[in-house]
Amino acid sequence: MKSMEKIKVSNLNELTPLIGKKVIVKDKEIGLFLTNEGKIFAVNNVCPHKQGPLSEGTVSGDFVYCPLHNQKIDLTTGNVQEPDTGCVETYPVEIIDGDIFICL
Repeated sequence: MKSMEKIKVSNLNELTPLIGKKVIVKDKEIGLFLTNEGKIFAVNNVCPHKQGPLSEGTVSGDFVYCPLHNQKIDLTTGNVQEPDTGCVETYPVEIIDGDIFICL
């Protein structure tokens, strides 16, 4: 089993609720999202349908809507919601002293 590396990607002060932030880590484009409830999610930033930048999408609850074709993606699982299909990779998030880390 491959060991996961914890990588600092941002700080809580750099996130705005409901506004995604794109970060690049090890050649992966990742979208960070802060919900109104204070939850932080990290997912692959590329929509599986037309490769839209999810960090530019609309956030509602624990979901983000792709800005290109409005596909609804669950930020907790990465699953695209029916009637559409597909999924994006999700990444574990840790907050340490206000810094945001993801595990890759």
